Amino acid sequence: MRSVASDVEVPLVDLAGSWEPGPSRDAVAARLREACETIGFLVITNHGIADEPIADLERAARGFFALPLDDKLASVGPPGVYRGYTPSEGSALAASRDVETPPDLCETYTVNRFDDPDVAARAGLRPGREAFFAPNVWPPEPADFQDVFTTYYAAMEALAGHLMRLMALALDLDETWFDDKIEHHITNLTVNHYPELDRPPLPGQLRRGAHSDWGSLTILHHDGQPGLQVQRGATWTDVPVVPDSFVVNLGDLMARWTNDRWVSTMHRVVVPPDERGDRLSVAFFHQPTYDAVIECIPTCASPDDPPKYPTTTSGEWILSMLGKTIY
Repeated sequence: MRSVASDVEVPLVDLAGSWEPGPSRDAVAARLREACETIGFLVITNHGIADEPIADLERAARGFFALPLDDKLASVGPPGVYRGYTPSEGSALAASRDVETPPDLCETYTVNRFDDPDVAARAGLRPGREAFFAPNVWPPEPADFQDVFTTYYAAMEALAGHLMRLMALALDLDETWFDDKIEHHITNLTVNHYPELDRPPLPGQLRRGAHSDWGSLTILHHDGQPGLQVQRGATWTDVPVVPDSFVVNLGDLMARWTNDRWVSTMHRVVVPPDERGDRLSVAFFHQPTYDAVIECIPTCASPDDPPKYPTTTSGEWILSMLGKTIY
């Protein structure tokens, strides 16, 4: 497994050989398996995503976050709708681990794919779930915000599907094993903006508190500014900045699904010393279909290692996490 530097523990995985069946794809799946078993974080290159949708999304997101606060507050979602704008210090991700901290120094904008009621119905919309499957909240400015976010979401959707097929191979499953479980996924795309700070953080206050992600996997683009760290034992390690790459990490649902064969690792976003400028990252929080049954994957249990967790569903799981963290 290639490392970016001798003191960095987050592996680099080149996807160049993964797009067609054969020995090269098998080798990529093996490298992915090792990363998922040891740290649950990797940096991927040759991912097939063009520069334009990434640059367009960064521009549109920065344009929105530069608006006056009152204009941004007009895009806050209704109660129970986990989309739209969340102001800075409006959430604390450490709370998902039942750790009490000052609120995170981060404002966000979140979208999903439920503007089309037919899409929402296929994904799990039922009476009582209307808030979860509500349409997006789209701001009037920037004018192309919706188009840009929709284009980027579709690109991440395709990449996530490819990664899930590689993960199936890495788990000694048929490559299509996850297909029916993620076909109508309920993924949120969230842009995190860490505003420039005009004061030191409060004691214990971070840009994003220590947490693990909740779903199957996360695909993260960031603007190259430092701050993202992963926990290895008692040590926090900086995630390397690699041009033209994405950071991918597993969530708690995937760890549970694999009977803890694969790991979901704690991570955080700190304010680097003497660097209080703003920072932008874009997270595609891949989440299986709402009613997908999450139980131990067949290849991840044995008589000596029986299933550890009770069966749940994707929707039950994500709602329990969201309820802990939003103020």
